[in-house]
Amino acid sequence: MKKALLLLCVFTVLVLHVGLAQSTQSTTVGKSTFTNPLSVQLGDPYILYTNGMYYLYGTGGADKGFAAYSSKDLVNWKPEGQIYFHNNKNGWSDPNASWGGAYWAPEVYEMKGKFYLFYSAQWKVNPTKEVENFRIGVAVADKPTGPFIDLSSKPVFDPGYPVIDANVFFDTNGKIYLYYSRCCYKHPVKSEVAALAKEKGWFEEIEESWVYGIELKPDFSGVIGEPVLVLRPPIQMSDTQAEWESRSVTEREVNRRWTEGSVTFKKDNLYYIMYSANHFGGAHYAIGYATSHSPLGPYKKADNNPVLQKNTGEGGLVTGTGHNSIAYSPDGKEMFCVYHGRTAKTGEERVVFIDRMQVKNGNIEVYGPTTIPQKLPSGVKTTSSGK
Repeated sequence: MKKALLLLCVFTVLVLHVGLAQSTQSTTVGKSTFTNPLSVQLGDPYILYTNGMYYLYGTGGADKGFAAYSSKDLVNWKPEGQIYFHNNKNGWSDPNASWGGAYWAPEVYEMKGKFYLFYSAQWKVNPTKEVENFRIGVAVADKPTGPFIDLSSKPVFDPGYPVIDANVFFDTNGKIYLYYSRCCYKHPVKSEVAALAKEKGWFEEIEESWVYGIELKPDFSGVIGEPVLVLRPPIQMSDTQAEWESRSVTEREVNRRWTEGSVTFKKDNLYYIMYSANHFGGAHYAIGYATSHSPLGPYKKADNNPVLQKNTGEGGLVTGTGHNSIAYSPDGKEMFCVYHGRTAKTGEERVVFIDRMQVKNGNIEVYGPTTIPQKLPSGVKTTSSGK
């Protein structure tokens, strides 16, 4: 009798285990829609498409390094585990620095059969003991799931100030460009917004982060030339971009204005750069864009900015929408804005959203943030559930 009961218990546990495993793996069987947010807790999401598979990278989900997820349909993601470790043989970061070493904003690019991971971290070379000593590194692997090993035992370059949020653009003429954000840290800037903040007694000074671009060497071993300032917050309050890019200050969240999380692409001989503004940890984080006829500018910000922002003012649930990348449907016909946000349910956790976007005649539209069912990306094949 005891033996029979034991066998029954084992069988029940196995059934429950299998059922749980199946319930935690999303599929497209019998489904024709998806709903945001996706079941992935990451900030700064970036998607690579190669050999018929999508790979998702981002901030979080790993111990002093980076993790990856894989998908066939851009919607349902399988964990691939940690793919970069700070203590690889060429590791240059300081895992004990503030923010836990700050392993942020990974992006992976495929070139000549290799995969290159660009990321931000705190540099262990820090003689003046700066609180923010971020630099950008490059690691390489044979597979999109790693393991990634740093190309060098130092950052890709040292501009003399902390930098984050690397984005790489491959131009049609063969040149490669690196875009990054100079951190706000110890970078106070005079502007009408800063003057207003001091006059009102909100803050004594306003620090800003700016986006720069610079040409990369073809082997990613360093840079060519000097950085070029691409984007910065508005100086004058009359600037049409000033209101939305200054909300972190005018809402008295923090004495900083950000321009960060950029992504650059080219369409119809026009260069587009999308960027995020406001406090990355606040509700007002939002996305805008600018256009240019040259990869390093000058760029003109769009009149319809921001193209993605919180929707709580219209009865929605989403705030903190920002730091996006771009992905295409399996058949290449649809374009998606991939970004992180927060909902009332997720609280402070950043989760991944994908929403359709359109680029036409120099304008970008993002159809989000959404939390209602959407059609699956075009080209995704669904299978019958058999019921």
